[in-house]
Amino acid sequence: MPFNGEKQCVGEDQTSDSDSSRFSESMASLSDYECSRQSFTSNSSSKSSSPASTSPPRIVTFDEVMATAKNLSDMTLAHEIAVNENFQLKQDGLPDNSLAGHVKNIVHQAFWDVLESELNADPPEYEHAIKLFEEIREILLSFLTPCGNRLRNQICEVLDIDLIRQQSEHSAVDIQGLANYVISTMGKLCAPVRDNDIRELKATGSIVEMLRQIFHVLDLMKIDMANFTIRSIRPYLQRHLVEYERTKFQEILEETPSKNCGDKCLMGSTSLLEQSTH
Repeated sequence: MPFNGEKQCVGEDQTSDSDSSRFSESMASLSDYECSRQSFTSNSSSKSSSPASTSPPRIVTFDEVMATAKNLSDMTLAHEIAVNENFQLKQDGLPDNSLAGHVKNIVHQAFWDVLESELNADPPEYEHAIKLFEEIREILLSFLTPCGNRLRNQICEVLDIDLIRQQSEHSAVDIQGLANYVISTMGKLCAPVRDNDIRELKATGSIVEMLRQIFHVLDLMKIDMANFTIRSIRPYLQRHLVEYERTKFQEILEETPSKNCGDKCLMGSTSLLEQSTH
């Protein structure tokens, strides 16, 4: 979204109330997959008398390096989720007293100032506001399960971007009404811990500030959703971590043949992996 002002990072603070029944209804059922873990071991007793290869060294491509990095990242994340009961995502912003934080605040404020001037123009300019509502619509739809057709149809009907554009040509867009609908829908989809944020949104007087805070709360809701998913898959990962990491390690070896140490790298590691998960 434009200028949402926040990023996600890893933290270990435990949240509460996110696994309510209302929130769990917004989660899709988790698909089964096979998981395991494989640690790196090496054979230090390689034969020094082996003849040197006359083949030129294989050049590893950028795509192979990136694929290996992704596998390592996936394996590390799965391991952390399985063994750390307090692992979760949290929102973290740049310090306001830092140069990056200062620049971010200036740029963000400039965007919202432009939006305010456009909406206060005579006649009003709605294009930026329409793009914001289009992005809000997609975020709201992303919270729904495949069976949430009724609410999905309602969201698409109220936030019909083509219709809103037609209305804007006649300066007939009800920005406040659309924002109120969005806040009401967010209240149906959010975790109870966000109820106070929803109440504060409803009490916001300025439409521009209301839109700004809508995006902020939507970011929090996305983090709530991610943390709920983490808690949901943790028992499965704990049961299948060894197998999952063994599989991912094998993929790394296959994608970086110049560093492939062969099957001997896999021998004897299973017991070490199992010990790390207990």
